[in-house]
Amino acid sequence: MSPAAITAKLWSFCNVLRDDGMSYGDYVEQLTYLLFLKMADERTRPPYKQQSPIPLKYGWQKLMAKDGETLFEHYQQTLKALSRESGTLGIIFGKAENKFKNPAKLRRVAADLIDKENWSAMSADVKGDAYEGLLEKNAQETKSGAGQYFTPRPLISRIVEVIAPRPGERICDPACGTGGFLLAAQDFILRNSPHLTNTQKRRLKNDAFRGWELVDNTARLCAMNLLLHGIGGDTPPVAVADSLRNDSGKHFEVVMTNPPFGKSSSTTVISATGKTTKQKDTVLRDDFWVTTSNKQLNFVQHVKSILTINGRAAIVVPDNVLFEGGGGETVRRNLLKEYDVHTLLRLPTGIFYAQGVKANVLFFDRKPACQKAWTTKLWVYDLRINARFTLKTNPLAAADLDDFVRCYNPKNCHKRAATWDNKKNPQGRWRVYNYAELIARDKTNLDISWLRDDSLATLTDLPKPEQLIDDMMNDLTAALSELKAIKKEIKA
Repeated sequence: MSPAAITAKLWSFCNVLRDDGMSYGDYVEQLTYLLFLKMADERTRPPYKQQSPIPLKYGWQKLMAKDGETLFEHYQQTLKALSRESGTLGIIFGKAENKFKNPAKLRRVAADLIDKENWSAMSADVKGDAYEGLLEKNAQETKSGAGQYFTPRPLISRIVEVIAPRPGERICDPACGTGGFLLAAQDFILRNSPHLTNTQKRRLKNDAFRGWELVDNTARLCAMNLLLHGIGGDTPPVAVADSLRNDSGKHFEVVMTNPPFGKSSSTTVISATGKTTKQKDTVLRDDFWVTTSNKQLNFVQHVKSILTINGRAAIVVPDNVLFEGGGGETVRRNLLKEYDVHTLLRLPTGIFYAQGVKANVLFFDRKPACQKAWTTKLWVYDLRINARFTLKTNPLAAADLDDFVRCYNPKNCHKRAATWDNKKNPQGRWRVYNYAELIARDKTNLDISWLRDDSLATLTDLPKPEQLIDDMMNDLTAALSELKAIKKEIKA
């Protein structure tokens, strides 16, 4: 079966469960538990003959031998018992709950859907891509909020292509969501290194990738996603933790990440009298340039701190990281001086499941200590102006980033040619700025735009009404988000 066919089959059962009030996210979560139990059982048989990590009394065969209320109770006991385990089991089953309300429907999903297939016999591409299909469908359900953990895969694939991870490199995503960057990196290495040794293959499976995810449910989906794609073993490649809290002491040759959108974070505190207050979560670390509650600035500082010398990074950041004063200016000035900030990709609106997002991809390399500034030129590609995308009618495709990849020239970044020319091509999307120009800008503002919006040149050239509405909704959502952040700052 193709990934699309398996996805359709897995998804077809969701309609049955929706009547019971089970959400898309709950459904994918329950499938994850059942898939893991089934695959653990499959791998105890030839040709694998592996010892199951699942205690015998909670194994798949014990589950399938039961029916009705007995099945229901056993399933709940299984989830409760496995949630107390450590390692991979702890990630997959941490805080697990039975969301089925009808024993007959649990039996139907387990027996008619999961048990009918030999999942371990499927290639990693087939079952992994099928699971990815489920995660994307879940992200498309905007009410669930799952979209914030799902970066558009065409964007990820192009970022990985220009970063070009290599065999033997350690690759990290400190806000890994469902694992998109890590999976794309694995795929890139396998496609471009067809003659890996057995040692290299083992290292790619067990040691090359590392992710951190704050939300238990998302970390569970990530761990299963990686496992189905052949990444991870006894030691889980993803940790449920706040990667910003402290310096883990680990360093990586490649870091690629899309941190969660949102400017600041806070903790709800309830006093002895029952009064509820919000306290800003300020990250205090010796390896950071500034102390701030701005999550996005903290992620930029975290990424720069965990790179090895000559390590390469790509981080998705909202516009405010490029222009915000105070701590933002300090971070930008230090980053330009101590690191080689060589490329900025301005992303179009309408490509993220979280609406109203104006974002960019910042590329930089870590360099040894030096008196001179490491950044000499910042190349900017503007894919925002005169580029209109929507999730439903005109979603971003990998081909839409072909020109950016050509301009980036990953095989020889030192040989780049601008497409912008003030006289010959004023609408060129690829332009270069030198270090002196950047530092001279007010507050070292990197929110740079030079293109004219052609659609606004004349009234006859206005875009279609639905495009105008989408643009206005995105702008209003972004403005509302900023106002909420300002309100929180004032209250604090």
